[in-house]
Amino acid sequence: MNESGLNDSGLNDSALPGRVLRLVFAGTPEFSVPCFEACRASGAEVVAAYTQPDRPAGRGRKLTPSPVKQAALAAGVAVEQPPSLKSADAQQTLASYRPDLLVVVAYGLILPRKVLAIPRLGCWNVHASLLPRWRGAAPIQRAIFAGDEESGVDLMQMEAGLDTGPVLLQRRTPIRRDDTGGSLHDRLAALGAELLNEGLRRTLEGESLPATAQPEDGVTYAHKLDKTEATLDFKRTAIELEQQVRAFDPWPVAEGAIAGETLRIRAAHAIVREHHAEPGQVLAAGRDGIEIACGQGVLRITAVQRAGGRQVSAADYVNARSELRHPR
Repeated sequence: MNESGLNDSGLNDSALPGRVLRLVFAGTPEFSVPCFEACRASGAEVVAAYTQPDRPAGRGRKLTPSPVKQAALAAGVAVEQPPSLKSADAQQTLASYRPDLLVVVAYGLILPRKVLAIPRLGCWNVHASLLPRWRGAAPIQRAIFAGDEESGVDLMQMEAGLDTGPVLLQRRTPIRRDDTGGSLHDRLAALGAELLNEGLRRTLEGESLPATAQPEDGVTYAHKLDKTEATLDFKRTAIELEQQVRAFDPWPVAEGAIAGETLRIRAAHAIVREHHAEPGQVLAAGRDGIEIACGQGVLRITAVQRAGGRQVSAADYVNARSELRHPR
């Protein structure tokens, strides 16, 4: 038994099969919604959904509810949107729901120790990486950017550290060569919901999930994405730039200078080819795309977007800039 009253499996010894599980869900973005629906479908009673306050969005900067709030309201689940969980009032409100379990999926707010101790069975987190690799805010994009061959989701028992708790369940998936931040996000969101569903099912059946401590080796941190990272440096290798383009799609979207014009680079792939050109030089441009010399290899850009414009194929862009055409 640990100091929070949980046994080593992450469950309270008073957990009994057949008991109605009172569950509070905490999440904010679209990634969280499949897990919210998994909670509702599990047989547990979802008594409240916590999500971040409405934020300005769109060109009109109108206050917009989060995807989790929209899903909760549609399901008739009570919604709480405290700006922080550090205050005594916020903690008392959570305690008033008498949760057996708090499920956290990309909530975006820090949970103080006092909050972690409120639910009878503690707090679970669905995290989109294979811990301890890529703890933190942007594990999906960082995995692609780093060239990882595999990703996955973990169901973790939360503790005070950042994504440091023991892992209860895990699912893996390969990172494909054509995966983007968007495609891997969607696959892991679905995989996370499947994993959470399994964890809830086994818990409702009275099973104690084995808790495996994270190894000390292999810890990396997935720092939040920043727009300043979006600029392509053609002195780097073509494969690194391809990974950057894929990781930053759909946000913040990679940018690169092509023959004097800065464009958003929406799709590209690396080509293994020797050359003696300066990095950033256009080697060829035509219906197959725009080929740019890199520090090593060639980056073939196949979709671009001008400032204020829509995404177009690189071939269409070349048609509008005839000076880019090179004989094959």
